[in-house]
Amino acid sequence: MYQGGSDAFLAPRDPIVMESEEWGIDFEGEVAVVTGDVSMGSKAEEVQDSIRLLMLVNDVSLRGLIPAELGKGFGFFQSKPSSAFSPVAITPDELGNAWHESKVHLPLVSDYNREPFGHPNAGVDMTFNFAELVAHAAKTRPLSAGTIVGSGTVSNKQGTEYGTSIEEGGVGYSCIAERRMIETIRDGQPTTAFMRFGDTIKIEMFDDNGDSIFGAIEQTVESYRG
Repeated sequence: MYQGGSDAFLAPRDPIVMESEEWGIDFEGEVAVVTGDVSMGSKAEEVQDSIRLLMLVNDVSLRGLIPAELGKGFGFFQSKPSSAFSPVAITPDELGNAWHESKVHLPLVSDYNREPFGHPNAGVDMTFNFAELVAHAAKTRPLSAGTIVGSGTVSNKQGTEYGTSIEEGGVGYSCIAERRMIETIRDGQPTTAFMRFGDTIKIEMFDDNGDSIFGAIEQTVESYRG
């Protein structure tokens, strides 16, 4: 778990503005919860009712900057710029049976440059559920109402050692880095580039009737001009 900046968030359709494509611009489709007040040291079984709202997030990463930052032993800072959240947040009960075990059991749909990129199920292969994540964050500090905790990039193993792209009949991915990792394992090197100026990403989740639950995050990568 890392602690991201909370001073500047992006609206659902704000552009992802960066100075350089060489920074390795990547989207990360995630589910996030918003908590009420959580006491320090609370256990997972005690924080269920503290999960007040659910929403989607594009947790933008700059893959080219991550290795040097992690190498210093202090973790992410420059490599994790502002995140964008879905236009709508809902209470867990609004998901009905799709919310259980403190997980959202629905596919997270990502369209990259208007082409399907991934639709893995957010409740499958989630290593730690949201109650566990909230309790972990509260181990040494209380959490104030309004704290946002993300799931991490949604990913499915699909019964194999690693996932499969939509083109190959799988559920695909929720970030470019995962696809590049699979390409490296399989082919010896990645072939999918990170995001370029003008690229678009759309992240959304639908209920069983095909209706959008949170609305869509729709963003375009743009060059920062000062």
